[in-house]
Amino acid sequence: MRFLLVTLICLFGIAFNASAQKVNKPKNKAQKADNSFEPFRPEEVKAPVKKSNKKRKKSFSSKYNKTLEEKREEFAKRMEANAKSERKKQRQMIKPQYSDPSYFGHKNKPKKRKPSKRKFCKECGIVH
Repeated sequence: MRFLLVTLICLFGIAFNASAQKVNKPKNKAQKADNSFEPFRPEEVKAPVKKSNKKRKKSFSSKYNKTLEEKREEFAKRMEANAKSERKKQRQMIKPQYSDPSYFGHKNKPKKRKPSKRKFCKECGIVH
């Protein structure tokens, strides 16, 4: 019983002492005390609002209302892109994966196993 009483007294004493030591300090920098030399705080300058980088929808008429010269340029760009992709496909087809018939749908050449140990291939549907 005495231990409980002593503990309570100590706790109340510590709490009372801590509250008495508190000083009214400004909570953040914005709440500074008044200054007689500068009674009004200068207003904070806000950053300008940035415009979004999203492409806005174009109206139907502006999409398709082009001059003949613009249409020709667009056509030429499309044809160049198609030719470039076609050349890339041709380079790919030179690889043995596409040119050698023994690969038949495989990225790497399939192993040739003994007739007793051959397996059904899920990739090409052939036993090898």
